[in-house]
Amino acid sequence: MGEATYIGFVAALFFITGTERRHMQVLGDLVAQARNRDGVLFRSPERSTPYSYSDFATNAWKGGNLLRHYGVRHGTRVAVVVGPKEPTDEDQPGYLRGAPDALLAFLAAALDGAVVDMDPPNAVDATALIAPAAWLDRYTQGPGTKGLAYGGPVEDPTIAQFERELWSENPLQPPGEVSPEDDVLAADRTYTHGELMAESGRVVADYDIDAETTVALRAPMTTAGAVVAGLLAPMRAGATVVFGGDEIADIAVADGDAPEETVVRPDDATPS
Repeated sequence: MGEATYIGFVAALFFITGTERRHMQVLGDLVAQARNRDGVLFRSPERSTPYSYSDFATNAWKGGNLLRHYGVRHGTRVAVVVGPKEPTDEDQPGYLRGAPDALLAFLAAALDGAVVDMDPPNAVDATALIAPAAWLDRYTQGPGTKGLAYGGPVEDPTIAQFERELWSENPLQPPGEVSPEDDVLAADRTYTHGELMAESGRVVADYDIDAETTVALRAPMTTAGAVVAGLLAPMRAGATVVFGGDEIADIAVADGDAPEETVVRPDDATPS
C-alpha cells in the first residue's frame, strides 16, 4: 500500500469512526442502525425463528407510531412490564422467556421521547401501560392510562392488543426530535438517552462485544444496567442476545451465578 493510499485509508477510517460517534447519541440511532443491519438480534428456543435486527427495528418504528395514537409524546410516561407472552405461575416480572415484546415496547416509547418505567408500581399513573395480558389485572390504571397487552387472549375491550395493532402500523420512523439530554428511563433515578448510549459504548469496549458475540440475559430487565448490558450494548455491536433456554453464551448479563465465563453485572453497567 502506497503512502498516499495508506493516509487516505486512515482518514476514511477516522471519518467513519467519528461519524458513528456523532450519530450514536440517542436510542433511536441504534434502531435506525439496526434497520440496515444483517444478522440475528434475539434467539430463544421458544421462538420458531430468530428475530432479525431488521425486523426488530421495523417493529420498533411501528410501535412508536402505534403508541402515538394513544397519546405518547415527548416527556410523557410509559410503564412497561417485562415478562413472557404466556406467563406461568413460576414466571416473575422482569425476566424474558420467549419473546422480547417488552424490550420492543421500551424502544418504541423511547422513539417518541417518552420516559419509560420498566418496573412499574401496582398503581400506574402513565399515558400507557404495556404488559402481558395475564398480568394486567395486577395493575390499577390511572384514569388517563391506556392499557396495551402482549400475549393473550385479551378479553377486556378497553385493552388494546399490542401485537395485532402493531402488525398494521406504519413501518416508517416515527416523527419528532429526541436529544441526548432527554430523559428516557426511570429506574433508581431517571437516565437520559445520552447517559445510556455512552454507557453502552463503554460496555462494548470493556467486554470486547462484536457481531460474533452472544449475550445471555439472566438478570431481570428492570434496571438501567440490565438494559444497557442486555439490550443497548449488544445492539450497538451487532451481537446476538439469547434468553429463555439453556444455551451457554459468550457473555452473560446476570445478578447471580451463570455458566458463562464472562459475566456483566447490571451494577457494573449502570451510568454513574
